[in-house]
Amino acid sequence: MSVSTCATTYISNYSFGRVTINGRSYCSDLLITCRGVRDQWRRRTGHSLCVEDLHEILQESPDILVVGTGLHGRMQIPQATELELSSRGIEIRCLRTTEAVAEFNRLQQRDASVAAALHLTC
Repeated sequence: MSVSTCATTYISNYSFGRVTINGRSYCSDLLITCRGVRDQWRRRTGHSLCVEDLHEILQESPDILVVGTGLHGRMQIPQATELELSSRGIEIRCLRTTEAVAEFNRLQQRDASVAAALHLTC
């Protein structure tokens, strides 16, 4: 696991299993918060996004969480996770990772309080 800090995060490229952020390539699922990028992110239950998987996101409490569900959209977000995020005032935008990358970059340009949880493969 590595953590890097940066004021502005820009995702310049995404393809199956690989993403480039601020010039650095990553080959594992990752979280992006205002504190930086954390790769080697693992979910408790494979292709399901549980509240416990978002500990760092919940600590940061962004206005928006962009979730990349994979190239083919296989990662699911249970209703309990959606309800917990909503109860904390965090809007969730769930998209296939290609679209999630574009949405995250767009929101960053608007200076939105945004975080991301990106599944890079299926």
